[in-house]
Amino acid sequence: MILYLGRRLLGVAGILLAICAITFTIFYLLPNDPAAAACGKTCSPERLADVKSAMGLDKPVWDQFLAYLGGIFAGRDYGSGPSAVHCGFPCLGYSYEYGLPVWDLLTDRLPVSISLALGAAVLWLVLGLGAGVTSALRKGRPIDKTLMVLSVGTASLPVYFTSIMLIWGLVRTAGVLPYPSYHKFTENPFEWGSNLLLPWIALALLYAAMYARQSRNSMIEAMAEPYIRTARAKGLPPRTVTVKHGLRSGMTPILTIFGMDLGGLLAGAVITESIFGLPGVGRLFYDGLARSDQPVILGVTLLAAFFIVAANLLVDLLYAFVDPRVRY
Repeated sequence: MILYLGRRLLGVAGILLAICAITFTIFYLLPNDPAAAACGKTCSPERLADVKSAMGLDKPVWDQFLAYLGGIFAGRDYGSGPSAVHCGFPCLGYSYEYGLPVWDLLTDRLPVSISLALGAAVLWLVLGLGAGVTSALRKGRPIDKTLMVLSVGTASLPVYFTSIMLIWGLVRTAGVLPYPSYHKFTENPFEWGSNLLLPWIALALLYAAMYARQSRNSMIEAMAEPYIRTARAKGLPPRTVTVKHGLRSGMTPILTIFGMDLGGLLAGAVITESIFGLPGVGRLFYDGLARSDQPVILGVTLLAAFFIVAANLLVDLLYAFVDPRVRY
């Protein structure tokens, strides 16, 4: 297990390095000049040269990339002399628009995205797995057909449409929920949950529909296996057969897609955060795109890649605990 984990960690480091290099190269090839954007419209050529020197943009792309990598592990200075700006470890660049290190911006927005992702994940797992298992155990019956029709219909609705309808129905018309905003969990857990419930529902409806269909198919395949018939022949209770033997076996493909979905959401749900006005990482990424703030875009891209590969590594390690057959 230790050797396996070591190999996977080396693979994670290689993937992150490749993503960093590719993204950095793409930004370098873009026609936009970040130094000109930071300098302003009335910038003189002399002032533009000074800004490029301070940003390190006057060097070859290879030197810029090595300086960026070095900043991630040891920090770096932008500019020289009394006007130099220090970016501490881990330095993911310095935002042109905010005038702050990208890492500080990410850590400030990350709690919002984590709260949004984890709350939505709990809802869609409960709804999706519940609907999928119910449909699988009652295959071909009216409740199975009803749940599958609902899941297909819900999955077909874009998240921005669902979000707008929820705002109109539950906030403006019924007034049963407050308009979403972010409150720290440590200050007021009730305010934290009630103000995030609407975006949780919007995301959970989309993901729960996909998980319901996937879990239904997995459970049907698992419940048709010979060991399920053996467990029933031994006289085990139906709940034990379904949960301990059927559901655990059918959870393997669910874990795979769950790792991808949760890893992506931890780095920000761009559409959901933008619609509900939540100051998360996704909204930061959207603003960075609109303002051509390349260090912010690169920092969010690396954060998203890290969460996705880390989530997949965790899922691989959980396979052995969910399905005992993997250990053999």
